[in-house]
Amino acid sequence: VFKASAERGFKLAAHAGEEGPVEYIWEAINLLNVDRIDHGNRCLDDEILVQVLIEKNMGLTLCPLSNVELKVIQKMEEHPVLKMLEKGLLATIHSDDPAYFGGYMNANYLETAKALNLTEAHLMQLAINAFEASWLSVDEKQKHIFKVKQYFNALHS
Repeated sequence: VFKASAERGFKLAAHAGEEGPVEYIWEAINLLNVDRIDHGNRCLDDEILVQVLIEKNMGLTLCPLSNVELKVIQKMEEHPVLKMLEKGLLATIHSDDPAYFGGYMNANYLETAKALNLTEAHLMQLAINAFEASWLSVDEKQKHIFKVKQYFNALHS
């Protein structure tokens, strides 16, 4: 399925490293040749993998509230997204089946920001990362990233 999808020009993503071990992330990269990792929480368990993810500029779509519901983490204060940002990973925040796990996008941002004491700089980086990790064209990405930066700059003018 992944090979056929790639041959047809589709971008590839795989759920990996949320509940399963870091090896699942390696397999998604090396066997499935994915463009993005959905979740990837466990990547911090392997520094070599962290470097590979940084070099590939591979997006990680983290879903903090569902991580708590699924017991990937015991409490929001344990979520790895801040550590990921500090290491330079292309970490993003998303909702994951919000009707089932609770928490649409804004709730995921809010609860994560409160639990990890995220700064405006962190929040801006998460928003920029979301566009960088998207499959929009380069021009579209730059247009949206410019708007994000404008928004955050306007907060202090």
